[in-house]
Amino acid sequence: MVEIVWKCNFLHSLSKMPFVLILVLFSFPVRAEVLNVCYDQWPPMTIFPTAEEPRRGVVIEMFSDIYQAAGYDLHFLEVPYARGMQMVESGQCDLLPEKEYSPNDAKGFVYAQKETFKYPTAFVVRHGDPWRYQGIESVRGKRVGTGPGWNYSSVNKGYQNYLDDPANQEMVEVIAGNADVMERILNMIIAGRLDLYADNLFVLQYVINLAGLGEKLDIVTPGLGKLLVEKPIFSLKLATQKRQKLMEIWDKGRQALNEAEEVTYIKRYGLHVWDVN
Repeated sequence: MVEIVWKCNFLHSLSKMPFVLILVLFSFPVRAEVLNVCYDQWPPMTIFPTAEEPRRGVVIEMFSDIYQAAGYDLHFLEVPYARGMQMVESGQCDLLPEKEYSPNDAKGFVYAQKETFKYPTAFVVRHGDPWRYQGIESVRGKRVGTGPGWNYSSVNKGYQNYLDDPANQEMVEVIAGNADVMERILNMIIAGRLDLYADNLFVLQYVINLAGLGEKLDIVTPGLGKLLVEKPIFSLKLATQKRQKLMEIWDKGRQALNEAEEVTYIKRYGLHVWDVN
């Protein structure tokens, strides 16, 4: 597990921040307090920085701007998704910036009111494969990739039930790892060890383009149906007053961003603009 404390120059951060966000967030008292923030690799929304790509992603930049303007320093812990969830529930992390919104599954944490984004979904198959998703029956007989703790129930409960069903365990491959899970799944599809994988359309586009796999894989729609809603989560181990304050900062800060300002964050990573509302 990599732990990195990121204490950006405050004035430099403000110089890149939307002006309306600065006005809203300076209504909160400035405090030199550190927040422990867990997050997993889901580029370009959340990224484990490297020498080649030192940035932390669309959502982390937005998240950092909001909390730094309110006077907080952020202590980032880069961990696999399942581990990050455990750390939020145990109180080792105060929050996780982006989790799929599945309110019935909330345990040890609470969701913010405001989402980060709402994403369309898509599937990845080998180049030239004519398969398209036409309900859960179309998945049967296909080898499907996923990661530990990943949950699709908020967009398609039937698909998640299929992945969880012990009767399908020979056709569902759960790939463990740290920052390379998705790329490993994609290479397994190319090698013929898996047939398909579902995720956020824009994450798929980014990862496949970055890895230079566009000639070997196809991104196909329809996806899983509903938009994938992602929200920050906050540990129930936090004192109630502190948790409510942190949630209020996020909700007000995110609400203050208009569409043009959202697009600014998105375009920094070369993404095509989509309807984020």
